[in-house]
Amino acid sequence: MILAAEAGLADVGKLLVYSAMAVYTVAFLAYIAEWTFGSRSKVARSAAALATAPEGGPAAGAGEPGGGVRVTVRAAGGGTRELTRPKVVTRSAAPGRDGIPDGPGAAGGDERGDTYGRIAVSLTVLAFLLHFGGVLLRGLAVQRAPWANMYEFSTTFSMVAVGGFLGFLAARRNVRWLGLPLVTTVLLDLGLAVTVLYSETDQLPPALQSVWLWIHVSLAIVCGAMFYLGMVATVAFLLRDRYEGRLADGGTPGRFAASVLERLPSSVSLDKFAYRINAVVFPLWTFTIIAGAIWAENAWGRYWGWDPKEVWSLITWLGYACYLHARATAGWRGRKAAYLAIAAFLCFLFNYYGVNMFVDDSLHSYADVDG
Repeated sequence: MILAAEAGLADVGKLLVYSAMAVYTVAFLAYIAEWTFGSRSKVARSAAALATAPEGGPAAGAGEPGGGVRVTVRAAGGGTRELTRPKVVTRSAAPGRDGIPDGPGAAGGDERGDTYGRIAVSLTVLAFLLHFGGVLLRGLAVQRAPWANMYEFSTTFSMVAVGGFLGFLAARRNVRWLGLPLVTTVLLDLGLAVTVLYSETDQLPPALQSVWLWIHVSLAIVCGAMFYLGMVATVAFLLRDRYEGRLADGGTPGRFAASVLERLPSSVSLDKFAYRINAVVFPLWTFTIIAGAIWAENAWGRYWGWDPKEVWSLITWLGYACYLHARATAGWRGRKAAYLAIAAFLCFLFNYYGVNMFVDDSLHSYADVDG
């Protein structure tokens, strides 16, 4: 039974979550201002120049008229003369620092846009601290890991996703372009959590009273949050790749598409960034499933019983395995592999929302809206 003092902690935690949502909203407006007033990043401008310049054109050279490279050759009579050799340009772009893409205002030299971006990141940090406080107080109130039902999982999931984004920034990775889509989805996730998914504090059912709650579910949250960041990068890659292809074919994108997509990093950088995240997280997701099987044996006396949650966890694993295999196969790189990554993340979402809300015969029914 939850004591009144502990219920009070839960109420304060929920208030902190609401406060975090308010700050995330202001951060969302700041990110909008950055995208509106900030100039394109160096990576994005380089990609646009390389995609639109003809071979030997102005963007291809290194300071020489016509885009050529000045070379000195020996003449037949023994003298020397200078020639301009055209430089061949391919449809690619140099990635940002350490191969990680940058974002609008991060390297574009636009002071106003960069100021809005810094404000947005500072607000995101403040919202994250409030968010973390809300999750922590929920855990203190229930005296267990605060991710045993859909409300707790959702709030913790979005907190970890924001923490991952801030971690990349702290590691001096220019991924500020992630801020706008991330904060947007975090607001949607928290709004759903505090309205539809909210459940009062309660004790755990016997099946969840295990140390594996800390191991298995926490790993699932971390993996899902990182898979989400990889999915955002994958969607951005698809949009940016189509845009670059249209420019390379001589097409003229619409004004809105040009304004937005030219502010994204190059498709090469986005594809590499998404792949690195998914490749690193995949072994953790593998261990998450193994940990779940061990927990199932302790709780229900069998490692695997083809429960809907177990089935969709396996389907998600197969989806990302196919994606990683496709990346290693020449004929399936690029857009085809990206579609597999998005499909795999959609399987993860259904594993959480779909199974919990629409499947009644799952042994994981304790994780539904009612807690």
